Amino acid sequence: MNKRHLFTRRSFIKTSIASLATISIVPRHVLGGPNFTPPSETPTRAVIGTGGMGMGHVQSINTSCKLLAVCDVDEAHLQNALKAGGPDVKGYRDFREVLERKDIDIVHVPTPPHWHAIISIAAAKAGKDVWCEKPMTRTIGEGEAVVAAMKKYKRIFRLNTWFRFQDGFYGLGAPVKPVRKAVLHGLLGWPLKVTLSRTTGFDWKFQWVGRTDLTPQLVPANLDYDFWLGPAPMKPYHPHRVHSTFRGYWDYDGGGLGDMGQHYLDPVQYILGKDDESPVEVEADAPVQHPDAVGTWKLIRLKYKDGCEIILDGENRNKEASFIQGPKGSITKGFKSDIPDFDKKLAELKDPEPQLTDFVEAVRTRKKFALNELNGHRSCTLVNLAKVALQTGRRLRFDPKKQRFVDDKEANRYILQPYRGPWKLA
Repeated sequence: MNKRHLFTRRSFIKTSIASLATISIVPRHVLGGPNFTPPSETPTRAVIGTGGMGMGHVQSINTSCKLLAVCDVDEAHLQNALKAGGPDVKGYRDFREVLERKDIDIVHVPTPPHWHAIISIAAAKAGKDVWCEKPMTRTIGEGEAVVAAMKKYKRIFRLNTWFRFQDGFYGLGAPVKPVRKAVLHGLLGWPLKVTLSRTTGFDWKFQWVGRTDLTPQLVPANLDYDFWLGPAPMKPYHPHRVHSTFRGYWDYDGGGLGDMGQHYLDPVQYILGKDDESPVEVEADAPVQHPDAVGTWKLIRLKYKDGCEIILDGENRNKEASFIQGPKGSITKGFKSDIPDFDKKLAELKDPEPQLTDFVEAVRTRKKFALNELNGHRSCTLVNLAKVALQTGRRLRFDPKKQRFVDDKEANRYILQPYRGPWKLA
């Protein structure tokens, strides 16, 4: 063998090894390209939290991806999920064991909100993409941490609310797209006021309030209550704290605001073109809130620097309110407008930019989903600003860039609250 031939073989071997190394770091679910799905390369998923919403994720959400694992700290929930999931699904009680599996591409997080940030960040660190329930996070600081983690680990994230890009938007009687179109082209003028109330078609679900008369009870044998609490403060067990009524307690959620807030407010944020900013002021008219149990409220007002306002009318005070009102006209419930020839004018205008609304495509192409960690954090911040205004009981000023309240140490304590050990965000 001559030296030239030896050099060529060595070069070929080195080049081949380098090429293999390059291929090995490409996620297995994108090897076939954006439009090619070999049968053996169907994206796989796991569902962490299999209670009420969790069973929806098990049975009817993102079903184009193969379900391999379910996880819950309640054995009864876990067994229900295993029965529904089929023979290939394995059950776990500790989500960290799920994240150790290398054959899972996507992790669904339909747990109570006090777990959303911790599990989403841990999943990203483990190389998983994330499909998370609303509200995205329980605090503003948790939202910042999720945004940072998705960027650091280069993961794809989606939030499980969809009204900004599909379906009729509650009482509006139409999808969000034509309203965004009207605002984008200035048909209503500027600034704008949006009102969310029963009159405009939005129910704030005040049934999600907490109780202040809870007496300690024995923890059921099927529930790991300590794990269910996780980062939340240790408080005596009562069935009203967990599962279907957990939303009534500040430690885990925020009542009707937590339940419906991001469903209602994310589309409004999109309509107003506020995906990259937050209000500068928030105030609430409400009874004094209990430190543990979420109560009701009368009205919450969020105001942006440019004068746009979002009114959450819990008492339904304004029976004549429009969904969205500007100096040139309004759009009311049922998608009716007082602008002459509104439908004709709207039809002649250019549509808003298209959105990527297929999550599996986003995973394969590594492109941002329509509702991702960035705009999702901003719309969840609307919810969390409202919660802090309720808890502090006063008008607050907010710096959208720093994402902190202005000159208010007490309010800023709600930005990122202490965790019970050993849990932490990173």
